[in-house]
Amino acid sequence: MFVGVGASRVRDLFENAKKNAPCIIFIDEIDAVGRQRGAGVGGGHDEREQTLNQLLVEMDGFGENEGIIIIAATNRPDILDPALLRPGRFDRQITVDRPDLRGREDVLKVHARNKPFADDVELKTIAMRTPGFSGADLENLLNESALVAARHDKKQIDMEDVDEAIDRVIAGPAKKSRVISKKERNIVAYHESGHTIIGMVLDDADMVHKVTIVPRGQAGGYAVMLPREDRYFMTKPELLDKITGLLGGRVSEEIIFGEVSTGAHNDFQRATGIARKMVMEYGMSDKIGPIQFGNTNSQVFLGRDMQNEQNYSDAIAFEIDKEVQNLINISYERARQILTENQDKLRLVAKTLLEIETLDAKQIKSLFDDGVLPEPVVFKQEGEDKAPENKENDDADDTEDDKSSDLKVNIQSKSEESYFDKDSDSYFDKDKDTPTDSSEDKDKQ
Repeated sequence: MFVGVGASRVRDLFENAKKNAPCIIFIDEIDAVGRQRGAGVGGGHDEREQTLNQLLVEMDGFGENEGIIIIAATNRPDILDPALLRPGRFDRQITVDRPDLRGREDVLKVHARNKPFADDVELKTIAMRTPGFSGADLENLLNESALVAARHDKKQIDMEDVDEAIDRVIAGPAKKSRVISKKERNIVAYHESGHTIIGMVLDDADMVHKVTIVPRGQAGGYAVMLPREDRYFMTKPELLDKITGLLGGRVSEEIIFGEVSTGAHNDFQRATGIARKMVMEYGMSDKIGPIQFGNTNSQVFLGRDMQNEQNYSDAIAFEIDKEVQNLINISYERARQILTENQDKLRLVAKTLLEIETLDAKQIKSLFDDGVLPEPVVFKQEGEDKAPENKENDDADDTEDDKSSDLKVNIQSKSEESYFDKDSDSYFDKDKDTPTDSSEDKDKQ
């Protein structure tokens, strides 16, 4: 852009707006021209600042702007020039955050208008299983559901298609051709079983709503751990329970195999991050006290890695590291105690995973409480005869093999109590693995 062209175009924009008043001027990604002035390492005057100066003059200068409403959007409000945000210019800031449960349900209703859904699909259930999803994510989810249904020559989108779509949106398609050794498969099963048991025992830990050892992406398996409800703040016991749940997989490996693997690296990363925030930001350290450490540099052009300023001494840094290590060690020993006391349930969940590969929330609860899987629910397709209400006596003569086959075919049907989250625990990488749909299990029979 030539010198002065940006300011000239801003003047032309407002001249045209005045001629067509009343009107609205919408500026998308305003941080491209509205960054804070004089924040860089150089002291030169650039064309962007000249454009910004002209925009400030036009918005609230000596001229009249009656009948003109100016709206702008940005993902980085923290780097905007303060002059843009003062009263008389952009004096009203509206935060458009990711939708909550009710918002996700409303967004799903909009994108589901022109799609044929089966009777077993409930938008509220989908909304509960997609915390952290944006509006675009939800739209993509329903579009992917339609594609999955079309691949199976279905006329309607059922809940099984939505489950597979959630898996694809989060972790990509399943790695059907990936070969996993028996030892690696056992490690994955007991690792994810450890997360599951911790989530069921602790009241404040994130519940495991789905666990699988089916390879997907770069991971061999994962456990979907979600908060029990939408939360805007958390207490210290809740954060400690969350750390304990993240460490459950590593502790399970140590108890069962007597050795550990590299699979818990993402769990350690998240657990350490929570513990460090508890000490440095939330003031939850009894030894250091309610003090916040660390500061953000105002030099917005230096890059995010260079913005953190250490405003504490080396001695305090040493104490911070000791407190973080102490929180992790306490949670680790707590997880060891829980899994040792519930070792029979730990082995039961792991062995069941090795057999059927995927467990949803209903199946996990039944295994934990009763020690058995719940009765499978069979959904009839259109055109199939309904099953008689009263079974004949000869039904009792069915062989155990037939019953076992029916169980394996229908056990993969997704329950409405199953949930999903972007913060699920990956085993071998940050990418998440998700189970294949029931049609793939039928092919295995």
